[in-house]
Order: sequence, then structure tokens, then C-alpha cells
Amino acid sequence: MPLSIDTIRTHATRKTSGRRRGLRPAALTSAAVALALALSGCAQVDTTSPSTARAEAAHGAPAGFGTVDCRKARCIALTFDAGPSEHSARLLDVLAEKKVPATFFLLGKGHIEKYPELVKRMAAEGHEVASHTWDHKILTKISDKEIRAELKRPDDEIERLTGRRPTLMRPPQGRTDTDVHEIAKEEGLAEVLWSVTAKDYATTDSALITKRVLAQASRDGIILLHDLYDGTVPAVPGIIDALKKRGYVFVTVPQLLAPGKAEPGEVYRP
Repeated sequence: MPLSIDTIRTHATRKTSGRRRGLRPAALTSAAVALALALSGCAQVDTTSPSTARAEAAHGAPAGFGTVDCRKARCIALTFDAGPSEHSARLLDVLAEKKVPATFFLLGKGHIEKYPELVKRMAAEGHEVASHTWDHKILTKISDKEIRAELKRPDDEIERLTGRRPTLMRPPQGRTDTDVHEIAKEEGLAEVLWSVTAKDYATTDSALITKRVLAQASRDGIILLHDLYDGTVPAVPGIIDALKKRGYVFVTVPQLLAPGKAEPGEVYRP
């Protein structure tokens, strides 16, 4: 539902009064516009594309790219938010069968703490394990102290379970701002947004989820899905098969950026 400018300003005032005092009217207007875009699902933040990350690192970069060089290949990244869940084991079976790596942005409360063995399995099978915060709080609406806790707690658990601390995180609903960037940088995290969404949180129709993904897919795309919803995992085999037929190569987000690396405090989106 469209937001009125008064509603937007109210949200902006609440946000800024709690954590940034003394903004001038012009600054408040800018904050309101940015928040309007964020609340509409199109956050207006400075982002770096995968191709830019690769190009900036290419000069004098070492030769190793792992199994694929996305400067040449038609790469796309499959990512899943808000797991692990009761569906994640089946999803991992599908990915293993199709020989496709994915990036998992995991939730802490009720997920990492409930399915620790699945977190271990994700890492052991070569997937990128990252954070979607501990409790899915909207980071732009909470204090700096709360942001740190939302970012640090899942990272601590993931590191304990896998032996590797995450370097990537996805802010809930993609809502982020300069405060979040700064704290993410302190925590050694880059933010990853997306270019393809099936809105699988709003449907159990696997065919519709597949159709939406295929309609939006493009080179260097980052696909957002959620493995906790009933219709999503059944859609994954068809998505993979169809995109492979189009010549896409599936990679993790770090592979998509290589030879560049995700820099803490930066935001990445195609």
C-alpha cells in the first residue's frame, strides 16, 4: 500500500530522533525519501554490482577463480533467507543432486538454534553460510546496540558450528542505512541485497514461484528465495534446470564477486 508523505516523515522522525539528533529539515527530507524507497522494497542506498567488484579487483589480481570465472561465464547466485527450516534438508538434497552451490542467509532464533546440524551440513557441502540477523528485527528501526546484537549473535553461533565466521549478511526486508553500514563494517560484514524475488512468502504455488524467478533472471543476478515456505523447495529443481538450459552457471555470492571480495560495510546488489 502506498505510503503518504506524512507517514514517511513520521517514520523518519522516529528513526532519526532515537539515534541521530539535530538533523536539519533538508536532512530530514532526504531521510524521508530514502525511507520511502526502503519501505516500498526499493532501498535507495549506494551499492556495488558484482561486475564492478570484479573489475575493481581484476588489475593485478591472482589467477585463481575456483571452478568458474564470472568475468566470462554467465553466472547467477541462488540465495535462501530465514532458514534453516524443516524443508532445508530436502533443499540440500536437491542442491547436491543438481551440483549447485547456494548462499544461505540464516536466522538465529528458532532456526540456527533449532537446526544446528543443518548449519553444519550447509558448510560441509560447500555452500556459503551467512547471516540474516538473530531475530529478524528491522535494523533501521532499532538502536545501535540492538543492531550489534542482531549481527553478532548469529555470527557467533555460525562460527561455533562451522569453524568459519560469516563475512556476509542480508538485512531483513533489505532495509539498511548508514548506521547499519557502519556497524556491519565493525563486525566484518558486507551486506548483500538481491535482483530477483519470487515473493514466495505470499504464495505456495511452486509453478508461480518458478515463473517469477525465470522472468527476472539475468546475468550476475542474485535470486532471493526462502526455504521455510512450503512452495519454495518444490520449485527449486525446475528453476535450476531452466536456468541451466539458458546457459547460466550457479555460484555462491563470493564466487560471483571473484576475484573481488566482499568488503565489510559495503552493500552489494546487481
